[in-house]
Amino acid sequence: MTFDEIVKFHGHRCPGLAMGYRMSNAALEVLGSLRSEDEELVAIVENNACGVDALQYMTGCTFGKGNLVFHDYGKRVYTVYSRSLGKGVRVLFHGRGIPEHVRADREALIEHILSAPEDDIISTAPVRINEPEPASILASVPCHFCGEDVMETRIQLLDGKPACIPCCRKLQKQEPDPDR
Repeated sequence: MTFDEIVKFHGHRCPGLAMGYRMSNAALEVLGSLRSEDEELVAIVENNACGVDALQYMTGCTFGKGNLVFHDYGKRVYTVYSRSLGKGVRVLFHGRGIPEHVRADREALIEHILSAPEDDIISTAPVRINEPEPASILASVPCHFCGEDVMETRIQLLDGKPACIPCCRKLQKQEPDPDR
């Protein structure tokens, strides 16, 4: 996969996308894996920035398939786990080898990230994780208040009736009726 393919998918060139591209390549190389067609790979990302698009495109891990997990830690870290190998790798973009003068020039930074020796910008470490369960298909239940279908595990009961989270929050904020 080329960086230009990733740019086309994402919509623009940026340093974050270049980071995600290099990090994903590093993970796939360590695991000797190809793109996940189903749930062969699981990715845990610790930010929701541009680079995650590169990871999704390259690894095949997506929210829709249930093999992309988001932890909102604000770190440039991806953990990629291979179910078939039973092993994972934690990839950290540290960027310590980026010269200060390059950091101020967006295009130069992108090119540096794309061409720098891996050790100058990334570190990888094997990790053991509790293998996530494969994605399950759950039933939908209509919300009593808005009528929209909701995944059964996200339904809450409000006055004994099934409610989606937005309706539950909205209705709980209303003042109780004193005549009730």
